[in-house]
Amino acid sequence: MSDMKTETLVLHAGWRADPTTGSVAVPIHQTTSYQFHDTDHAASLFSLSELGNIYTRLQNPTTDVLEQRIAALEGGAAALGVASGQTASTMAVQNLARAGDNIVSSTDLYGGTWNLFANTMKDMGIEVRFADPSDSQSFADAVDDKTRAFYAETLPNPKLNVFPIQQVADIGRAHGIPLIMDNTAAPTLCRPFDHGAAVVVYSTTKYIGGHGTSIGGVIVDGGNFDWEAAGDRQPTLNSPDPSYHGAVWSEAAKPLGPIAYILKARTTLLRDMGAAMSPFNAFMFLQGMETLALRMKAHCENANQVAAWLGDQKGVTKVFHPSLMDGEMRARADAVMNGGYGALMGFELEGGMEAGKKFIDNLELLYHVANIGDARSLAIHPASTTHSQLSAEDQMASGVTPGYVRLSIGIEHIDDIIADISQALSKV
Repeated sequence: MSDMKTETLVLHAGWRADPTTGSVAVPIHQTTSYQFHDTDHAASLFSLSELGNIYTRLQNPTTDVLEQRIAALEGGAAALGVASGQTASTMAVQNLARAGDNIVSSTDLYGGTWNLFANTMKDMGIEVRFADPSDSQSFADAVDDKTRAFYAETLPNPKLNVFPIQQVADIGRAHGIPLIMDNTAAPTLCRPFDHGAAVVVYSTTKYIGGHGTSIGGVIVDGGNFDWEAAGDRQPTLNSPDPSYHGAVWSEAAKPLGPIAYILKARTTLLRDMGAAMSPFNAFMFLQGMETLALRMKAHCENANQVAAWLGDQKGVTKVFHPSLMDGEMRARADAVMNGGYGALMGFELEGGMEAGKKFIDNLELLYHVANIGDARSLAIHPASTTHSQLSAEDQMASGVTPGYVRLSIGIEHIDDIIADISQALSKV
C-alpha cells in the first residue's frame, strides 16, 4: 500500500473491513478497556513482547486506524494520536528533552506554540532557543551538548515562508539532532520525511478533519533516524528508563521495527499524562481524511486566486502567500510543496490595528474564528487574538504586525469568497 498515491491512501490505508461484521466504515470503539486472552497474553502486552490493546488511554482500535493512515500518508513508520495539536507539539519535545536540556526552534511559529516554548517549556526546565529560519546556520550556531531537537513549521503561520527543511535537517543529523516538523498547514502538499525530517506533528483539528468539529493531534515517527547512533546526544532513548523497568528504547523497539521514538512516547508520556485522543474524534478525523486530497486542491486553487486579487486592492500594503513570493522563498516553496502553496494567507492593511479589526467586523461570509483548515473560509486579526499574549517585539519576530489579517481560504465558490472580502475592505 505504500506505493499507492495520496488520493488512495487517505481512503484505504490501515483498514479494509471489520473481520467479524464486514463493516467497511471504521467502527467507533467507545471503550475504556480490553479483555485479555489470559494472564500470559496480558503479560506479553505489558512487557512489549507484542503490541495490542490494553487501555484506551494508551491505544484504541479506532485511533489505531487513524494513526496507520496518517503514518502511511506521511511515509512514516508509526504514529500516535493525542488530544490536541498542542499536545502533539509538547510531547514531541518532551519525548527527547528533559529538565536542563534545550531545543532550537524556528522563530516563525503559531502564537500558541511560541507561548508554549517561550514560557511553559521554560517552567518545565526545558530551554527553547529561537533561530532565524532565513539563515539555516543559525540553528547550528545555537547547538550545545544539551540540544536534543530542532523544531519548525513547514508553512509557518503567519509568515508563510516555507521552512528550509533539508538544510536544517542535514545540520541536525550531523550533530545527532532530529528535526521535528509541524506539517499542520500542508498535508498532502509536503512530506517532511522526504526532505530529512525525523518527526512530524499535526493538529488534526485543522485540514486533516476539515469539518471543524473535533480537537486532536498526531505525532508521526519517520523511522528514518538512527537514535542508537546518536548515543549520548539522545539519552531518553539510549539510557535505561526507570519509568518502564529500565527499558532502553533504542534496544526495546528493535523486534517491533524502527519505532523507538513513538514507542517511548506512547508507553511513557501518553501513559503518564493521559492526553489521549477520544475514539469518537478519531472517527471524525477518518471521515475528514477521505476527502483531504480533494479539499487541499480546492483550497489551494481558491487561495491562489484570492492572493492575486488582494495584491491589487486599495489599502492593502502587502500580501503573504507562497504563490506571490520570489527568490529564495519561492525556491523553497517549489522544492517541498507538491501541487499547491497552501490555503493560508495574510495581508497587511495600511490603517494598522484599527483597520484590521474593522475589516474582521465587516465580514459576512467568512467566519471570525481562532482556527484554520476548515472547509469554510475563516479570518482573524492575530495581533488582538492568537498572538495577543506575545510582547510587541515577539509579535514582530513571529510576523504579526498591527494591521496583519490572516485568512484560511475554504472551498466555497471563489466568486463568493472574493465578494465578501471586497465588501469588508470597502468599509475599512
